[in-house]
Amino acid sequence: MDRLFIFLIAGWSGFFVMAIELLSGRILAPSFGSGIHVWGGIITVFMLALALGYLLGGRWSLRDPSLRRLALILIAGATATIPVVLLGDSLLDWLFDRVQDPRYGSLLAATLLFFVPTTLAGMISPYAVRLLVSQSELSGHLAGLLYFCSTFGSAAGTLLTSFYLVLYFEIDQILMGLIGTSLFLGLLTIFPGNFKNASRHPV
Repeated sequence: MDRLFIFLIAGWSGFFVMAIELLSGRILAPSFGSGIHVWGGIITVFMLALALGYLLGGRWSLRDPSLRRLALILIAGATATIPVVLLGDSLLDWLFDRVQDPRYGSLLAATLLFFVPTTLAGMISPYAVRLLVSQSELSGHLAGLLYFCSTFGSAAGTLLTSFYLVLYFEIDQILMGLIGTSLFLGLLTIFPGNFKNASRHPV
């Protein structure tokens, strides 16, 4: 069961990051447009945030790694995304009035809104690898499986968000759905017994 939750979290994290990245273009477009410079800034921010997340996740995995802490990283990433829903429009209006160049305005906006949650999401994969690897001879195989799940989740997040979710839901609704799913999966990982008992004894 522990391994199942590890793979689920890794796959969902990939889905979450790519869905947020696609939606970020829609969020910034009303203020800064959707030109190549805007997408260049978005991709740069997400790549740097993931790189930092990989570094921090690997370092944090050296200190008493546990499935509970992996779930807490997922929950922290979801929580850090809430300000995008609550404060995103106000922040974009404030930046638009102060930064005239849309290149740097969009770069700053993407950094303020998405850098922290993406960094936290990036921490998940290296931390999950540490939890899976108990024998050195299996490390490559398990790391490959984990990154397969993460990349498959990224592909699913890209396809479902761009092909379907944006057609049927508002951006804030999609964001809240992503945040809610992350919180539910994180809590389910930390407190699996409570959810099982609740399902057996419905109110």
